Amino acid sequence: MRETTTVRGRVRLAPVRPAGWWFDALLLAALVGLTVALAAGWFFGIDRSVADWADAHRPTAARWVAIILNYLGQGTPLTLIAAGLSVLLAIRLRSVRPLFVPVAAFVLTLFTIGPLKVWTARPAPSASIKEPFLPPEQTLPLFQEDLPVRFAQSYPSGHVANAIVWYGVIALLLAPLLATLGRRLPRRVVLAIRIVPPAVVLCTTTYLGWHWLSDSVAGLLLGLLLDRILHRVPWDELPLPARLRSWDRPFTKPV
Repeated sequence: MRETTTVRGRVRLAPVRPAGWWFDALLLAALVGLTVALAAGWFFGIDRSVADWADAHRPTAARWVAIILNYLGQGTPLTLIAAGLSVLLAIRLRSVRPLFVPVAAFVLTLFTIGPLKVWTARPAPSASIKEPFLPPEQTLPLFQEDLPVRFAQSYPSGHVANAIVWYGVIALLLAPLLATLGRRLPRRVVLAIRIVPPAVVLCTTTYLGWHWLSDSVAGLLLGLLLDRILHRVPWDELPLPARLRSWDRPFTKPV
């Protein structure tokens, strides 16, 4: 008697909005184009003007408010929050699948944001008023490999990119977690979680002079691209080894 086997259907990528790869290509092209333009010395006038305006309009109270709000983009706390949500969801659903999301986000950000910062080697605006005390004009160019790494990691903004990625992950995990408690996360709240903190981080990190405006724009482009990659992953359909089949429940859509 011939033994029958179960054929698993082809795993398909999850839908994202806007649909299609054209928007991913546009984000990547914009990031590459911005990097090439900055390497050629373009947009330095805009970066300098924004930084000078921020320096001239930063009273003590506004500075401290911006510093506090900028903590919304701290990568380590966001990673821990996302990891905690994934563990809670995994326990409630008896599924290992939620655990894959923060792990994938951590790996993706680790091997993109950091290496790009090191490769582009750009100082922050504040590098002219504190160590290494560069002349103001020398704080603008990219690819300053002669500087120690710790002084040249401004481009792209890791705060902005991390905020987009990690708040996207938090929203992805929080909705099904609340569903296990019989509660629904309204779509407008999901959008607010995904949009408001990254927007606040982009504004504050530029206002505080911790990044050039173009650094923040590059972080925005990179973060959106990474976010789309993560949301394309069909988390509920990824094949698992046999020993994990008892913890195989889906979490991004109802069972």
